[in-house]
Amino acid sequence: MDYTLTLTPTEQKGMEYITSDVDGWITNVATDRARIAILEIIEKLVVHCNANGIAMAVGQEAQVTQAYDLGVVLTVEDQNAAVTSSLPE
Repeated sequence: MDYTLTLTPTEQKGMEYITSDVDGWITNVATDRARIAILEIIEKLVVHCNANGIAMAVGQEAQVTQAYDLGVVLTVEDQNAAVTSSLPE
């Protein structure tokens, strides 16, 4: 998936102060955070599957998909919707 990020000239200068490769730095931050989230999701899936006698899918992609399919994890958008719908009017 591709994302486009636009920096102001001042933000660009700020980034150039901390790195010589702004695009690489931004890509590294995003991919490393995604890696951490994947590990968190798989950890939750392992706990859920062990507690409920469910066979886990094989491979990280399949395990993340299984975690979503089983409702072990929700997207932030779905989490926010669930919280909002439970609030008193």
